Amino acid sequence: MDENESLAPKRVLTPEAQRALSEAEARRKAAAEQPKEFGGPAGPEPTRFGDWEKKGIATDF
Repeated sequence: MDENESLAPKRVLTPEAQRALSEAEARRKAAAEQPKEFGGPAGPEPTRFGDWEKKGIATDF
């Protein structure tokens, strides 16, 4: 067996599924090309978790 062949058979994808996969790949590529943030918060995203901490002082939204 060739090392490039997988053990599972290939799934046949519908045109809609193929389009969704190509759109997802385009979104991942666009997200990877964005510049990194400078001066932002270290750690989890504060808007996601509901509070912002700066120098030990937490501010709730």
